[in-house]
Amino acid sequence: MSFENIKLEKGMYGVCDKSFTSVLESLDPSDDYRGTELEGLDAYQRQLKRFGIKVAGAGCDIVDKFFQCAESAVLFPEFISRGIKKGMEINNVIPEIISTKVVTNGVDYRPLQTNAESVSSSVVSEADPLSTITIKNETSAIKLKKYGHVISTSYEALRLQNLEVISVILHRIGMSFVSYQLKELVNALGSYSRSTATSLTYESMLTLWKILKPYNMNVILCSYKTAKDILSLSEFRDSNAGLDFHGTGKLINPLGAKIVCTNSMDDDVVVGFDKSFAFQMMQMGDLVVDYNKIIDKQLENSSISFTFAFFKMLSSSVKGLDYSNQVSSRNSRRSSK
Repeated sequence: MSFENIKLEKGMYGVCDKSFTSVLESLDPSDDYRGTELEGLDAYQRQLKRFGIKVAGAGCDIVDKFFQCAESAVLFPEFISRGIKKGMEINNVIPEIISTKVVTNGVDYRPLQTNAESVSSSVVSEADPLSTITIKNETSAIKLKKYGHVISTSYEALRLQNLEVISVILHRIGMSFVSYQLKELVNALGSYSRSTATSLTYESMLTLWKILKPYNMNVILCSYKTAKDILSLSEFRDSNAGLDFHGTGKLINPLGAKIVCTNSMDDDVVVGFDKSFAFQMMQMGDLVVDYNKIIDKQLENSSISFTFAFFKMLSSSVKGLDYSNQVSSRNSRRSSK
């Protein structure tokens, strides 16, 4: 079927386990356009071309262009969704610090647990039994949490606005979802083994690196103040590390770990973990946009939401260092929350 003959309708957003673009792709496969001038565009982008809607660059259209007819209006919720997802890609460290992501169909998810991290391997004689590694479901399910926003605006306020300007706002909304994700990952830390020190030193960082073995400390989670303390260590002022930081903005400490900063972490606490074993992300479906209201120009109180949670898989792959001299008081504050 030619992309120009596809009938666009609201129901394309309600197909189980399929995004709007996936539905379009099933009707108008991108593979059919290899070797043509439309190669490189996905099914949604071909629909934008069909209705002459330009969403960026010179000659960028206004919001009203999406509402030139009933069918082109169906494309606007996907424009919002893509703008938010693009914002989530900006400085998004989540894919770099989790071991796996599972997409579920419900708000409850029962992860697996194993004793593999505590079972030792040793040579056994022929008559001796082998050690047993168990793999089973957690006794209680993880409840996914919904984060979202309600848009407070009107079609009249947006209809003449440049689409590229709208995209900037959508990108910022997407960035806020990543902040929510980092907050939930910190909550998933729960209790973990930690060492203490009177101050942050290179030696105390080496201790953290050591106690995490046999895992590799390739991620450090901390507050911005703590990151400043780490960056101030004289050992961090290695020429190669400095060049990498100044050239790319990526924070790499002398032990080779990626530093992830979040305001959700307490100051003076460093959490090191192995991203290959520490955290699993659970996500229910995709980003949800209130397409019905948006298509009908009822932007007031239309919602966007994202449902997810994190689970700490192997506890021994997460260790901490506390150099605040206030460990007991902090623990009492946490227990009272």
